[in-house]
Amino acid sequence: MPNLRFVEPADDASLEDWRHVHNEIIPADPLSLDDVRERVRRNRLEVAYLGDVLVGCSTVRPPADGTATVIARILPAHRGQGFGGRLYERGLEQARGLGAETIETIVLGTNPDGLAFAHQRGFVEVERYVAGVDEIWHTLRLG
Repeated sequence: MPNLRFVEPADDASLEDWRHVHNEIIPADPLSLDDVRERVRRNRLEVAYLGDVLVGCSTVRPPADGTATVIARILPAHRGQGFGGRLYERGLEQARGLGAETIETIVLGTNPDGLAFAHQRGFVEVERYVAGVDEIWHTLRLG
């Protein structure tokens, strides 16, 4: 498998790359660069590159009441190559290192690839909700 390079976004270019992936995967909830700057202060964010090519990004929300949220996003052109699994495993390690007892993920209902990815890794749905947009969001918990 090709080597991925993982970067914790710290400058505007890498924050913009993280934002680009987020906004392409979650068009119902687009973020500005300022939104991403705020998120990087409270969450662990990573950007994944294959060489210099942007592949995906991840978010690890630190545990609250023992539950952390791990979200891996892979651009459609790079799916099915194992990159999402590698990004997800890194997120799991980070969440557990932060003391998470339970792991959840959140997937937009219009992202069937993301839902299938979560189910294949043992996540089960615990909640559906509509937040801010007329889109259904799925909260899934690792079983």
